[in-house]
Amino acid sequence: MNFRNWMLGIFAAGTALSLTSLDPIGRVEAHGDVAPQAVDTAGLPDLGEEWLVENPWRDPDNQFWALAIKVGASGYNQNCARCHGLEVISGGLAPDLRYLEADDFGDEWYLERYQNGYTQNGVTKMPAFGELLGQEAAWAIRTYVETRPDEGALDPHSERLKAIRDVIQELAEKAMPAVEAEDTIAPLRTEMEEIADSLETGSGAPRAESVASRAALQLDGSDDSLKKTAEILTIGLSAAK
Repeated sequence: MNFRNWMLGIFAAGTALSLTSLDPIGRVEAHGDVAPQAVDTAGLPDLGEEWLVENPWRDPDNQFWALAIKVGASGYNQNCARCHGLEVISGGLAPDLRYLEADDFGDEWYLERYQNGYTQNGVTKMPAFGELLGQEAAWAIRTYVETRPDEGALDPHSERLKAIRDVIQELAEKAMPAVEAEDTIAPLRTEMEEIADSLETGSGAPRAESVASRAALQLDGSDDSLKKTAEILTIGLSAAK
């Protein structure tokens, strides 16, 4: 799906393009009454006072790519998920940001809304985040959003990921140290990495970040890594439904 076509479709259908939200039980609410929450951008470089015009962390080979996604996920969940949905899966009334192109057009559209917010008929549908959160948070959230997998990308792998989760959870329940289970864990980690690498983004960004990549990264042999990996898979697969 093309984001520009999505927006044209909304207008063609006569639907007002408003940044409203669906809460978990389906009520439509404005977002403007929610105070923006500060985002901890520790570890990301200072981008200066002058706003950049394109995402500095789009390249997955950039040393800050993974951290930007982690910071952006936190910022998104605090400030954006209420309207745009968990894992950026929109309920249909707010723009589906998974399809906001990872290019100059997408960056321009995103920055305008992030910096200035959105008001309709005198009602604030989205607050202005620019001065309150700054551009490090802006581009971190942008990086998180544009790396979401395409619609249905995980579907062919969901049953296998559930099976992997069950194996890891069983090991965790046996209180087996991850280092002792490495012979079992290593091929599962590799398999999840391969699944992660096969996923395409909805935005056209070069690499997707997903429950598969998060789980593979967490499965590092550290204390509680088995339990944490099982939790990541459980929560992530539930959100992807």
